[in-house]
Amino acid sequence: MIDTDRATRLEGALAALPLVAILRGLKPVEAEGIGRVLYDAGFRLIEVPLNSPDPFDSIAALRRLLPPEALVGAGTVLEVEQAQRLSALGADLVVMPHADTEVIRAAKQRGMICLPGVATPTEAFAALRAGADALKLFPGELISPVVVKAMRAVLPHGTRLMPVGGISPETMGPYLDVGVTGFGLGSALYAPGMRPEQVAERAARFVAAWKERHPP
Repeated sequence: MIDTDRATRLEGALAALPLVAILRGLKPVEAEGIGRVLYDAGFRLIEVPLNSPDPFDSIAALRRLLPPEALVGAGTVLEVEQAQRLSALGADLVVMPHADTEVIRAAKQRGMICLPGVATPTEAFAALRAGADALKLFPGELISPVVVKAMRAVLPHGTRLMPVGGISPETMGPYLDVGVTGFGLGSALYAPGMRPEQVAERAARFVAAWKERHPP
């Protein structure tokens, strides 16, 4: 089960800005610079996919740098052993491209927040039964707002749905119209080798698009 501290921090992070920064390809030497500009832009959910260079080092650096209200962890988590290693680092997030219930349960047993990837109602219900905190709709390019609306009609009320894949500031609106919670942002936010100032510029566009639909 998620620990109560992380549960509270998750609610706070989603209320502040329910956009997950996906830093695929980040190098440890870049982690602090990129992490700082994202935090300053308002991001409170940050993941480093495990197919990045030395991802555990980058995750550790981000966790040391950022305050507790920022939730830091890994994407592309495929194995129970990876979830165990993340827990030992003090990571908060386990984000997956699939809905392996064994990995979900391993993350939850260690009190971490888990966002597995699903593309069908069958996967969605299995992930929720295993303890998923939110569902990553992946790949987003295949799961249109029409499909999201149909899934929402059968999933438990309050299920958090977060499309990932192909999301840009311009494509968020139709998904928001059908009630998604937030989004995972990949190459439209960060690509390997980008300078912090470039990431800050892209982050600002996403934040502006979100706030346009959710004014204070």
